[in-house]
Amino acid sequence: LSDKFFDSPWYWPELWQENEQIPNPHWIYPGERIRLFQKQGKDTFTFNIPEPEPIVQETAVEVTQEPAPEEKTVYYSYPPMDAVGFIRKEPVYPLGFIFKVKNDNVLIHEGNTVYIRYADKDARPIMQGGKYTIYRKLNPTSDRNRNRELGGQYYIVGIVEVAQVEADFVIAKVDKSFRALDIDDFILPYERRPTKIPIVKSVPGLNGTIIVSEEHAQLIGDMSLAFIDKGKTDNVQEGQIYTIYYQEKEKVNMQGKDSVILTPVEFGQLIVLHTEHETATVLITQTDKSAYPGALIHRPPDE
Repeated sequence: LSDKFFDSPWYWPELWQENEQIPNPHWIYPGERIRLFQKQGKDTFTFNIPEPEPIVQETAVEVTQEPAPEEKTVYYSYPPMDAVGFIRKEPVYPLGFIFKVKNDNVLIHEGNTVYIRYADKDARPIMQGGKYTIYRKLNPTSDRNRNRELGGQYYIVGIVEVAQVEADFVIAKVDKSFRALDIDDFILPYERRPTKIPIVKSVPGLNGTIIVSEEHAQLIGDMSLAFIDKGKTDNVQEGQIYTIYYQEKEKVNMQGKDSVILTPVEFGQLIVLHTEHETATVLITQTDKSAYPGALIHRPPDE
């Protein structure tokens, strides 16, 4: 689409940013509407400009040096940030849950009216006109390598806007549906996340593991969300980039017992989108082959 309408395939991030209802630009289905626009301004991505050599002016009495130009920030654009889930050890307490959909529709989608009941009598009030994130809590996730529980997975499915508040329930309209919504899905306060993420330096010497993909797929391809076993306690931040690799162990000869660890083989990259204390949510930006749960990650060697 970018190549056809903008005469270049490289404008696809801007096209995606104007169509936040598309979770994955590699999968566009029949019936989905794509908004086209007249391109204005500069590209979505900005790049580092090499710092020029300092200009030194010599005089008979002093040497002056002009200040170097400020380095420009590089950004990564990811429009569907509101749909990014997370793994958290501390429990998230819901405000309420969907208990009915108007007209008893089997499928709940954008534009539907839903009825939400408070989670308990001590829950914070749900405000009329307010927006709320709809989520589903999945089973706790374990880190097998370090024998620890990482917490439950919070799977973001949509956003609702409250239209009317009653004594025991509220009526809301589904503003966005990222995935199929269902009865008993929970809500929590909505916080809009920035869709442009500044690229920052990754942690030197960090080695981690991909725990699982957000969809629990065994093979994880380009533009898929996944979770890693490193988080804020490891100084992992949003906008850091890490390389995906594997490293084999091989016997020196057929008869001997000695073996050597071979050089790491890198086959992909990921960027951190969201961090928790012990985990982070990442986007697989590029792979030469499918990634998988248990794949290793480390800092790019050339950073």
